[in-house]
Amino acid sequence: MSRHDFRAGCAVLALLGLTACGADGTFDPDLRGLMGGMDTAGAAAAASPRPAPDARGVISFANGQAAVAQAGETPAAIAARLGLPAAELAAHNALPPDAPLQAGAVLVLPRGVGGAAPATGGTAAPTVVTDPFAGQTAAAAPASTPTEGAPANPREHVVAAGETAWAVARRYGVSVQDLASWNGLPADMSLRTGQRLIVPQAGARPDTLAVTAPGSGSPTPPPPSAAQPLPDEDTPTADTPTPEVASTDLGATRTAASTGGQFRMPVDGAIIRVYEKGRNDGIDIAAQGGASVAAAGGGEVAAITRDSAGTPIVVLRHDGGLMSVYANMGDVAVAKGDRVDAGEALGTAGQAGFVHFEIRRGFESLDPEPLLN
Repeated sequence: MSRHDFRAGCAVLALLGLTACGADGTFDPDLRGLMGGMDTAGAAAAASPRPAPDARGVISFANGQAAVAQAGETPAAIAARLGLPAAELAAHNALPPDAPLQAGAVLVLPRGVGGAAPATGGTAAPTVVTDPFAGQTAAAAPASTPTEGAPANPREHVVAAGETAWAVARRYGVSVQDLASWNGLPADMSLRTGQRLIVPQAGARPDTLAVTAPGSGSPTPPPPSAAQPLPDEDTPTADTPTPEVASTDLGATRTAASTGGQFRMPVDGAIIRVYEKGRNDGIDIAAQGGASVAAAGGGEVAAITRDSAGTPIVVLRHDGGLMSVYANMGDVAVAKGDRVDAGEALGTAGQAGFVHFEIRRGFESLDPEPLLN
């Protein structure tokens, strides 16, 4: 999403089920200063795949280790397998010792365990980062004993209250899909306060790289005129009046095909920016500061977070695996965990002149207009 989308309210989550709210959504919580979208995939470079664990389910990095759970395992079972105190491993990952884990879930080890085969990969500086919006500070701190010759654990993030996966992904410039796959997050992308996430190092986007032989330097791109001469142009002078452009009220041009959905407009106003997947993963609705913002449908408040400018973002969870996101909010009148009905007030619009609204199913953003009644 565009940077102004998340900052202005064109928003997580970091998030959905949620940890933060894009392809840039940027929840930047996709929200990035994600709103422009809550998915970070489009703006973030893809990370390398997560290294494979050894026979004990341990992934060893240069600055720490993590354990990959099997379906139904508990922190106590993993601790017993690795020779660690169950209470220590559980507390380090903000879990009770007997909490059941889904297959692929990752627990960061509080200290190194011997005998693990090192994973393969690059190097990076270890850093434990917490959320400054929650009054926390960043500090360099390796999670466990370094392993000789192993790649560095990209980074470690401690989840703050209300933070979403999209917000974390945007913060580090990685896609939410990479963050989910590295940490074995559930399909609803839910996070828990105090959870430790491994944040992979973002790679380079293929379309931005030119591969050259070692020592040859980067090639100089040919100028546009090298292939063919530029066409003759009749360039107008500076004092030539510009043509008038008719303004379009996108809210007034919605067709009957876009009505009859399960959701209602969250705020009274015209749609001033339409859905463009990967560029604007929702719609922007004109709204004066202080205008009432209502729930588009009945559901539960899944997360309340803020973008990098401190603007509130509200995420609701609905039946059928759908989430709705309201960014560029002003005051918020609900709390996480509240049940709300369609049309119930969530708060008021901020001062940017619009509210950003998204509908999501898991990782994917959906065009809200066909779902609106």
